[in-house]
Amino acid sequence: WEQSLEEVTIYIDAPMQQLPKQHTASYIIVNILTDRLQVGLKGGDRHFIDEKTFDKVKVKESSWYLDCDEGVITIVLAKCFRGQTWEGVLCGHTTLVDGNSGGAVDASSGRGGIQESIDPITKQEMQKTLMLERFQEENPGFDFRDAEFNGQVPDPRTFMGGVGYNH
Repeated sequence: WEQSLEEVTIYIDAPMQQLPKQHTASYIIVNILTDRLQVGLKGGDRHFIDEKTFDKVKVKESSWYLDCDEGVITIVLAKCFRGQTWEGVLCGHTTLVDGNSGGAVDASSGRGGIQESIDPITKQEMQKTLMLERFQEENPGFDFRDAEFNGQVPDPRTFMGGVGYNH
């Protein structure tokens, strides 16, 4: 998964072997709710993902699509609170991100999975990326590619009066 000031994007491997070759996306169910994400297959007795989201989502501005060539479901969740740093996507799993490898590690089994929380170093890197995105948006004539922060990176949502909502 990844995030910007306005969105969180999730990439899920689609169960392509369980789907017909024609009209594949019509057999996938994705329900994006204000505080919950559900993903499943038509005719299935339950969703294979049915979890609370990290924070509130703008349902009407969120979307999803299936890339049949790659076999990936891409879900784009619009954040209710622009500039907020999401520390994870879904709250129902106990996985952590390893700051050294950048990968998700399931705290109970040692396998990769959907992440719930991140280590402080990874959170700082996410906040740095969002702050630079915010600075670039607010100052389009400047180049922030090589910008560095001294010390702890501030929260992009609240720094210097907060992020603007009119962009």
